Amino acid sequence: MALKSYRPLTPTLRYKQTPDFAEITTNEPYKPLLEGRSEAAGRNNSGRITMRRRGGGHKRKYRIIDFKRDRADISAQVETIEYDPNRTAYIALVRYTDGQRRYILAPEGLKVGQTVISGENAPLEIGNVLPLSKIPVSTIIHGIELKPGKGAQIARSAGSWAEVVARENDYAQIKLPSGEIYLIRINCRATIGRVGNTDHLKVVSGSAGRSRWMGKRPKVRGVAMNPVDHPMGGGEGRTSGGSHPVSPWGKKAKGKKTRNNKRTDQYIVRRRPKNKARET
Repeated sequence: MALKSYRPLTPTLRYKQTPDFAEITTNEPYKPLLEGRSEAAGRNNSGRITMRRRGGGHKRKYRIIDFKRDRADISAQVETIEYDPNRTAYIALVRYTDGQRRYILAPEGLKVGQTVISGENAPLEIGNVLPLSKIPVSTIIHGIELKPGKGAQIARSAGSWAEVVARENDYAQIKLPSGEIYLIRINCRATIGRVGNTDHLKVVSGSAGRSRWMGKRPKVRGVAMNPVDHPMGGGEGRTSGGSHPVSPWGKKAKGKKTRNNKRTDQYIVRRRPKNKARET
């Protein structure tokens, strides 16, 4: 994937960078695998806003993705590489030998006409799905299951990948994108390769209007509000200090540990690095 830049004819175009979509082979999705998608605008089933700054945006339909890849030992040929408005990764439409079609996440390097397969005896090639017991150490993987048969839950976004670093007894040690090493059962499955669209993080929107079409509403700083609206609001003149950053409800916004799941602590071999997102 490459990025497309523009001549700075306007302030909007000066820093704008968009994907060139060179990998996309069609703009027409496969209709039997589409379904309606209602917009919640960041609200839960009680109508309360649980995620701020969401709403509006262009209408879009959900693409039904096969995260389980449970059709074992049946080969499928890649027909198209498509854009999915609901996720950062590209998706691929594959056609099995019996004629059934499904969408899968498109790994980096997957091409139209290539064959993918799932199963214990599948070759170690891009896009194939194998149990962790059959994947060699130091292999790059994505779409990892946490429970056998539940489907991919880890490393699904654009450019994400994990690495098999060791295997012992019934567990494999997986180095996650955060740098954390996690224990996962060897009968869980994963897909070979790295998720495609690796330059997604380098995309620059360039304009507020483009962000609104994506369903992103404006963000207002807490220090710019009134005291009635935010704990960090108010003050004579412009002030942006005097207290630690907090949320509108007074909870620490930076530095406080948010993970609190003692049940799964036993599966963490090594915590993520403190000062950087990923260990190099």
